[in-house]
Amino acid sequence: MRRFLVTAITLALAGNCVTAMAAAPATVSNTAAAQATTTQLPRNVRPTHYDVAIAPHAQTLTFDGQVTITLDVLEPTATITLQAVDMTFASAKLSPATGKGKAVAAKVGVDADAQTATFTFDKPLAVGSYRLAMEYTGKIGTQANGLFAIDYDTRAGKKRALFTQFENSDARRMIPSWDEPSHKATFTLEATVPSGEMAVSNMPATATTDLGNGLTRVRFAQSPKMSTYLLFFSQGEFDRATAKLGETEVGVITQKGVVDQARFALDSSVDVLREYNDYFGTPYPLPKLDNVASPGASQFFSAMENWGAIFTFEHTLLLDPAFSTQSDKQRVFSVAAHEIAHQWFGDLVTMSWWDDLWLNEGFATWMASRTTQKLHPEWNTQLYAVSGREGAMSRDAVATTHPVVQHVETVEQASQAFDAITYQKGGAVIRMLEGYVGEEAWREGVRNYMKAHAYGNTASDDLWKQVQAAAGKPILDIAHDFTLQPGIPMITVASATCSDGKTTLKLTQGEFTKDRPDKQPLSWRVPVIAQAVGGEAVRTIVEGGAGSLDVPGCGPVVVNAGQSGYYRTLYSPEQFASIRGGFAKLPPIDQLGLMSDTWALGLAGLQSPANYLDLVKATPAGSDPQIWGDIAGKLDSLNDYYQGDGARQARFRKFAIAQLAPVFARIGWDEKQGEADPVKILRTRLIDTLSSLGDDKVVAEARRRYAAQDTDPAAVPAALRKTILAVVARHADAATWDQLHTSAQAEKTPLMKDELYQMLSSSEDKALAQRALDLALTDEPGATNSAGMIRAVASQHPELAFDFAMGHMSDVDKRVDSSSRSRYYPGLANGSLDPAMVGKIQAYAEQHLAAGSRRDANTAVANVIYRLKVRNERLPAVDAWLKTHGG
Repeated sequence: MRRFLVTAITLALAGNCVTAMAAAPATVSNTAAAQATTTQLPRNVRPTHYDVAIAPHAQTLTFDGQVTITLDVLEPTATITLQAVDMTFASAKLSPATGKGKAVAAKVGVDADAQTATFTFDKPLAVGSYRLAMEYTGKIGTQANGLFAIDYDTRAGKKRALFTQFENSDARRMIPSWDEPSHKATFTLEATVPSGEMAVSNMPATATTDLGNGLTRVRFAQSPKMSTYLLFFSQGEFDRATAKLGETEVGVITQKGVVDQARFALDSSVDVLREYNDYFGTPYPLPKLDNVASPGASQFFSAMENWGAIFTFEHTLLLDPAFSTQSDKQRVFSVAAHEIAHQWFGDLVTMSWWDDLWLNEGFATWMASRTTQKLHPEWNTQLYAVSGREGAMSRDAVATTHPVVQHVETVEQASQAFDAITYQKGGAVIRMLEGYVGEEAWREGVRNYMKAHAYGNTASDDLWKQVQAAAGKPILDIAHDFTLQPGIPMITVASATCSDGKTTLKLTQGEFTKDRPDKQPLSWRVPVIAQAVGGEAVRTIVEGGAGSLDVPGCGPVVVNAGQSGYYRTLYSPEQFASIRGGFAKLPPIDQLGLMSDTWALGLAGLQSPANYLDLVKATPAGSDPQIWGDIAGKLDSLNDYYQGDGARQARFRKFAIAQLAPVFARIGWDEKQGEADPVKILRTRLIDTLSSLGDDKVVAEARRRYAAQDTDPAAVPAALRKTILAVVARHADAATWDQLHTSAQAEKTPLMKDELYQMLSSSEDKALAQRALDLALTDEPGATNSAGMIRAVASQHPELAFDFAMGHMSDVDKRVDSSSRSRYYPGLANGSLDPAMVGKIQAYAEQHLAAGSRRDANTAVANVIYRLKVRNERLPAVDAWLKTHGG
């Protein structure tokens, strides 16, 4: 990815389709802001209001639409071009907005590749305000793009509900529109729905009219000024529960009969909204805030921040007491906190173009993290900041990475922008900058930003300027370093000398990469915090490639103390040995940060990978549960690298089980009275990992409990049901697989039914994995489950899943939301250790992806090459360590 700098705004397109969109010719804009914003539409016309009426026909998967768009013609023009997909126009007429004057008909031309409709008039339109009225028909999909249908099982039989998903560029599938974030307008929506079904939109309903023939017309209040991708509509057999916070009605909407399972989400939403009203200093402006639950799934997203009507799949909103876990509960809260944060960052203030998508997603990620920790300190989620940062760094360390602020030109590129860099790196950079300027100054800057840009569009510098003014500290250069160029700084502790009760550190700045050891490093201004064990933290900015720091105390010194910095830290062998000796005395967040750096540096060849195993041995069994959860995950990852080499894998597994089994023995299978929430999560993590490592005792006990569940209700407690079933499914024989299949077919709860089909796809047995793949392409699992089943097979058998998907691409395409396709297929191969996979991914990309839309395919290639390098060049050092230390 090329490096570029932004002085005003360098922004580009959004989209939710596989087809690359051709940019429309540039035209003269009316404002400097418009000139700075990328567009794919001519700038000579600007919408201000949409009156929309739709009549969905759920059974035939079609809809009738009418829209009247109030617009301003900014320059004389004989054509009006907007965006539209899969629509047939019956009529189009233009009339003066004043209501005086004759309406004129327009000729309609559709460009399917560009996703546009152009309305041509006999003579140029004069500058002024007009209303463009259209009648048209469109399609209802079965994947989460545009207006789509979800079928689901209930005890009363099959049901169908309709929902919309418009981000990033799929409003154009339901409404002919200027479907770009900078074209904000107000909306009035009217829908004709079956009587007895509930209709939901961003605003409350203002009128309901019985039309006879089993139909009802529902009209909603006018929305605030917003981007098209935030509009929402849904209809179905729903229940709604509400609560009040001041003048705002907070609601949850579910399929009938399960609204109680959304009670935690409702209570959490009230708590979060109260916190955000205070934090942002700008109260939530709409009269209601619903969270609408849908059965099914998407390969692209789990929730969407439609203003006033958040959409969330059931697996991320509902808690079923029969099988939901503590992890599920925390996910419900975290996702609700993320989506409600978007009601300000994204909805009230929206990025001008998709280059600055991180202004939405990075901030919502950071805001959800801080709010979860504040409102639920018992969950100790502050440690999650490290795992989030690691997710970003894993992506950021290969050549195919991109800056946080990224240039986007096509629909596929826009869809691919929703990744770990945008979310996790964006959130990590914010956390680092907040730590640099201070919490109060940061909040004041955010509040000023909200007030200055409410109902408008912005770029990153608009925020940085407000924070810098509030803090009185130079932040702009640091922010630019971390958002306008890709990659990860690496701070090397060149020396550490102690004298007169203080340790002087000499620091140098390089760059951490996984695949370019000889790369010339970029330069960053890096905020560094260091602390001796038990001492006081001190700060500096490392710039120009080097710096020094005096740290009080002469004990082991941790660089990046508190883990707020977005950089790797490399210690000399002597310094590492000193820190390892005092490892148990470090705060848990620094233990986790040190282990994460050691893991990454070891696999990249910058130090011995055995250093990580030294830290595992140095971790007390009673350490923070999240430390052991992270260890379990990384040992499981190392186990995967040994696939296909039975003897070496058996030796490693013996060591890994010996580390984890005593920890599991401390907490046991059964929950204890008053047990901390992180311990509950660790229990399920250890059962899963020990099963993956082939621990005979754990697998046998899971099988015993599964077999006993019909006669012993305590054998499979609700909190362990999914975990036990997952172990049984992973190690299933044909008879057990058939039994699980029968359970999936009979299950009437969509949440659990979806889980069972995923479990059927997780078998280590290749023949059973093939059966799951074949099943995925039938109608049985449900239209939105099939892609997830194939992905689940890929977690155990990446080559099998990828080859199957390639061989059945036309069928698989129908089962993958179009926003995901360019990344879905390469993602199936990410875990491969087969050198031939590199050529297969490249062949797929060359045949099916535009040259500018291959970033995810190229990243998958880089990941496979990196995995092969780890297996061939790093595992021998692990083997040597195991021979000496307990293999």
